[in-house]
Amino acid sequence: MFKTEVKYLCFWYHKYMKRIEIAVPEYTVESEPNYESIGRKIDNALMNNFSGDEILLRGIGSSEHNIDREELIQTIITTGTDRYDEARRGDRYENVDNKHIDLFAFEETVHEHMNLGWQVIYGFYHSAISVHGRPTKIDILTIYDASYFDVVEHRYHGRTDIKTDGFAFKDGVEKSNAVIGIIELL
Repeated sequence: MFKTEVKYLCFWYHKYMKRIEIAVPEYTVESEPNYESIGRKIDNALMNNFSGDEILLRGIGSSEHNIDREELIQTIITTGTDRYDEARRGDRYENVDNKHIDLFAFEETVHEHMNLGWQVIYGFYHSAISVHGRPTKIDILTIYDASYFDVVEHRYHGRTDIKTDGFAFKDGVEKSNAVIGIIELL
């Protein structure tokens, strides 16, 4: 059995946001992680807290940032994004058509039989190896209300397929209100 804990219920202006901790001591990137086991814990936490909601799930490895994890979480909660430094390399989301993308995430309506968590863990392990030469351990998952975003269809350099994993905040929305949850993987 696994443990999830809702640590904080934050009330920010009119916003309700859950902060959840999931104990995953078996999660390491020193060897290939058990995506299914870790992913199931993530999916169960999502089901227990966001069942029926249409969400975007964004994974973040705080070790890849030059601020500590708690500061990064507070930045996400207050600004709606982890893109806090315009000069940070690899943070601008270049694409063939030069379309504006605020973030990359997985879109899903939360339901009992979804398999979303493993995709995030798998992607950060394998994609990070191909991009950075080493895997990235995710320790923060940001859960967004998908209604605050438009999908940005785009193409990556060197690929011809159309991707739908890019999202832009809708005009006029309060970005911080889009964040409905933070999951910390401990």
